[in-house]
Amino acid sequence: MFLIIGFLLILYVTYRFYQYLYPSPDIDPNGKYVLISGCDTGFGHTLAIELDKKGFNVFASVYNKDNQASLKNKLSSRAIVFCLDITQQTQIDAAYRIVKEKTNTLHALVNNAGIDQDGLIDWITLDFMRNMMEINYFGHVAMTKTFLPLLIAKRGSRIVNLCSVAGFLAAPSMSAYCASKYAFESFSDCLRREMHPWGLHVSIIEPGYMRTPLIEGHVQTMHKMWNTLPNDVQDRWGKEYLKNLMDKRLNNIFIHFAENPIKVVQAIQHAVSNTKPCIRYKPGWQSGLIFFPLSIIPAWITDLLLDKGRGRNVTPAGVFKQL
Repeated sequence: MFLIIGFLLILYVTYRFYQYLYPSPDIDPNGKYVLISGCDTGFGHTLAIELDKKGFNVFASVYNKDNQASLKNKLSSRAIVFCLDITQQTQIDAAYRIVKEKTNTLHALVNNAGIDQDGLIDWITLDFMRNMMEINYFGHVAMTKTFLPLLIAKRGSRIVNLCSVAGFLAAPSMSAYCASKYAFESFSDCLRREMHPWGLHVSIIEPGYMRTPLIEGHVQTMHKMWNTLPNDVQDRWGKEYLKNLMDKRLNNIFIHFAENPIKVVQAIQHAVSNTKPCIRYKPGWQSGLIFFPLSIIPAWITDLLLDKGRGRNVTPAGVFKQL
């Protein structure tokens, strides 16, 4: 067994070294159309600008209408910016008509839109979980199914799905987010295998923590969630547990060493523009060197490391009342 693992590891390292020495070329962007969801800020916003600079014809969707004009001003006259809520099929159908007016083939669909909110399973509501799934999973499924005819109309097109390390490593207080990303990862793998006869590439992007202004929002969201909890749930966990949870979030070592988000944008760019896009991208050191190994070792070791690695633990108040 160890010989087989060692052989496969050597084979993989050799292959990656070969890729480094002899990188595959990029395609000619002239006349190729790319649709990107979630371009208000962050990865999608920067990606739209970079692909536009490269010469692609970019369809950039934003959720908030207030962000439409500001993004349009940063793009060339080729680009089209429009509003889109990927949880609304009527808006997806309208987006399809916008794209179809310009082209009968789509070179790439980048499913980038998404939200990230924390919450313990005992704290979050079913509506909270359903909303997370609607945006992070079902919205992307709806986008994929709607635009699939334009993608498979020509061989060599591709779908790029922005997933996360949360799609292969489940973390405490992130159940809704992890569930949505696990679903999206599985969907992406199934889609890739089904689309192989059509020559449609499907790439998955799995970043770790990146330098984005989300963490403060997480803490605020958790406080708001706590304030809406029934008294019995608050009594079960206790305010000391809440404070400890907030401290862990703010002092998370991976957040303090969060990486440059341009690494994610570069990975997506490669998946969109290279002649040989990868199946999976793990941009940055956290995803490949820390979180992926944690996901494949025995579960009890992962549980222990995640528990100890999160700092001082506070026992929920209700534990002391157990029979």
